[in-house]
Formats: sequence, C-alpha cells, structure tokens
Amino acid sequence: MERLQKVIAHSGLCSRRKAESLIEEGKVKVNGETVKTLGTKVTKDDEITVDNKPLPRSETVYYVFYKPEGCVSTTNDEHGRTTVTDFIQTPERIYPVGRLDFDTSGVLLLTNDGDFTNTMIHPSSHIEKEYEVTIKGILRKETSKKLERGIVLEGKKTKRARISQVEANPKKETTKLHIVITEGRYHQIKKMFEAFSHEVLKLKRVRFGVVTLDHLSRGQYRLLKPHEFKKLMHYANRNVKK
Repeated sequence: MERLQKVIAHSGLCSRRKAESLIEEGKVKVNGETVKTLGTKVTKDDEITVDNKPLPRSETVYYVFYKPEGCVSTTNDEHGRTTVTDFIQTPERIYPVGRLDFDTSGVLLLTNDGDFTNTMIHPSSHIEKEYEVTIKGILRKETSKKLERGIVLEGKKTKRARISQVEANPKKETTKLHIVITEGRYHQIKKMFEAFSHEVLKLKRVRFGVVTLDHLSRGQYRLLKPHEFKKLMHYANRNVKK
C-alpha cells in the first residue's frame, strides 16, 4: 500500500504538493468516496479519480543508470544542481532507488514502482553493493580484516564486508580496492575508512546485486532486464522474510 498523494504524483498527473492540495480540496475520490485525509493508503486495485476523471495509470519502468559525479540522487534540487532524472528521457515520473552521494559515481536504479523501491532499500534485504574505492594511505591487512569483521559506527556495528583487489601505490600513498557491503547507511563506506584515518578519495559503485555497469558509460542508462528484476526481488524477498 502507498500514500494516495504519492500514487497521484507517480501517475504523472501533477506534483506531490499539488496532489496534496487536490486531496484537501475534496477533488479526489477512492472507490467513489471523497478522501480529504493526507496519508490515506491505497492499493493498486483501488479506483482513484481526480475531478471525477480516472487517474491515469503509468506503466512501471525500471532503469539502470551510470551516475556520474557531480549530480544529486533526487528528482529536483533547490540549489539548481543537475539531478539523476535529468539524464533519462521518459514520460513516467521516476525516482532513484536509494541514493549515491554527489561526488560518488556508479550503478543507480530508477523506477516508478514503489513496492520495488521499498523492497530494495529495506534494511533486511541485504542486497550486495560492491564499490571500487581509492583511499589515502596504504591499507594494512589488519585494518582490512577489522573492516571485514565489522566495526562500530555511531553505536552500531557494521555487518560483515568483503575486501578484494587491493592495490597499494606507495608513490602516491594511496590504495585502490573493492569492498562489498550489504547495508545502506549514510556515508557508510567513507565513515568505515575514516575510522582508520583513511580518507576516501574516490568512490564508485560497480555493482548492485546482479546489476553492473557493463556496456554503460558515465551518464548513460538502459532498461533493467527481466532476469535482473527477478533475481533482485527473489534475493531481497528471501532475506526480508527471514
């Protein structure tokens, strides 16, 4: 179930703020009954009308986007910065599944399917996210093992991680590596390495579950393949139900 104003906005009829105004003005009906309460939950089977006209039903779409650095993971930005949705030409009102930082690049999914989004970002989904990281300093084996076992960040221990493809550059005093995590905490990877005085210089997500950046360049996108969708949902639902 999703909030009524969100469903209206996702249909492409208007913005969420406008949808809220329409609800409060008594112009929205659900199954023939006028609804004026914001936050009312509806399902895909409910009949919704706005000004006595059926709400347009948009087709669910799923995109894989190679997010470049220098754009924000949102649908609009009050500071006028480029957003991830500026790159994708589609009539549907899409939004990012989770987010990547402004200075982080890599795999980002976008959709208009709320159920899919909620499943992917659910804390218990444990979808693997693999990142290519460049840090300041030489990563010691002892530090790598501690990060893999989990460290306490803001009072909570991180889940187990995997670190591989470690390449130290003594001349530049940097280390390049890959790390796989199954969480999505705010600035998690940056904070994990900063806990050991390693500043993250570059961060790119190279994989989200089974989805990779193969055949995509920065700023390019493609449709999520059916088998990718099925694998993501199967893995996430299996873990959420445990």
